[in-house]
Amino acid sequence: MDANLTNNIHGSKLSLNFSGELTLYAITSLQKKLQAISFTDIKTIVLNLEGVTYLDTAAAIFMVKLEEEYNNKSVNTTIVCSNSKLLSTLKLVKMQKIITNLETRIEESKNTFLKNSFVKIKIYLKEFFFFIEFLGRLFITLLYYLKSIHHIRFKEIVFELNESAVKALGIIALTSFLIGLVVAYQSAYQLKIYGANIFIVDMLGISILRELAPLITAIVIAGRSGSAFTAQIGAMKITQELDAMKTMGFDPFVFLVMPRVIALMIALPLLIFVADMMGIFGGMIVSYIDLGISYDLFLDRFREVVDVKHFFIGIIKGPFFAFLIASIAIYRGLIVKDDTQSIGLNTTKSVVESIFAVIVCDALFSIVLTSLGI
Repeated sequence: MDANLTNNIHGSKLSLNFSGELTLYAITSLQKKLQAISFTDIKTIVLNLEGVTYLDTAAAIFMVKLEEEYNNKSVNTTIVCSNSKLLSTLKLVKMQKIITNLETRIEESKNTFLKNSFVKIKIYLKEFFFFIEFLGRLFITLLYYLKSIHHIRFKEIVFELNESAVKALGIIALTSFLIGLVVAYQSAYQLKIYGANIFIVDMLGISILRELAPLITAIVIAGRSGSAFTAQIGAMKITQELDAMKTMGFDPFVFLVMPRVIALMIALPLLIFVADMMGIFGGMIVSYIDLGISYDLFLDRFREVVDVKHFFIGIIKGPFFAFLIASIAIYRGLIVKDDTQSIGLNTTKSVVESIFAVIVCDALFSIVLTSLGI
């Protein structure tokens, strides 16, 4: 029985009555009949399949697409059918359509994710190569410094030493003292349980001298001096002071970059020394109050069990940490764009990247020194 289509209009409701065998070969004729029907002022459409005796997959896809097309035109469209076989075919087609749409969306999402990932990787690689170029210029300027003592800007270095070291003594001393207090207090609670009070000296001496004092000092300096370097040089770039220096024949790397790098490399070991003393002092106070270890006993034990190599390892880390902090901070300042928002963004990145670089460097020190048995 060939497929047939009739329609009934009741007000704003249109009923499309299909009958016969709906197959792939009937779709073309059905489309022509649908095009001849006027859908003006129609708000509801019923696709009536009660008279259909057979429905193949192609015709089912046609009916599902027809329902979706009318629904997209803001016309309430439903399919009416009581034949279970026909309903199963329609349900299978709808399910397959949902799966296909989902797979398409997943594929588009993957493509978008991959595209965004490649863009981010490209940006990071570009910034990395710019940073390598900056380090190259930094080392070339260092060679220029070493060529003659007259090239060294002693006045600028002393000024930056005052800014980075002398003015930072207070916050470094207080932070290290509190770290010593906290570490000693937490350790004392555990050591008292096993009656190993005296071993707090071993733990404090090695941990503070070797790891905590250098790391805490570097993190504080990254947040204090590193952010200042980025903000200062970034502001100079926005106000075109750097361009003015170049026009006048002054190399910014000689007058601005190297004094800050050298000053911070000198300052950080000195600050680590202060942090060592304050951290140990804080531990001594807690040991005396909480564990009853006198100051004389603490210092005698300290001399016996804490090797001087731990002190020198902590001090040696200082110039490496300082170089990373200063170079990252100055690089971020030099790439600031011509707007104030860029200063804030690059200052934030400077602090975060400096702290991350310091932690990675400290981890490398730990791995190498442990492997060497030092």
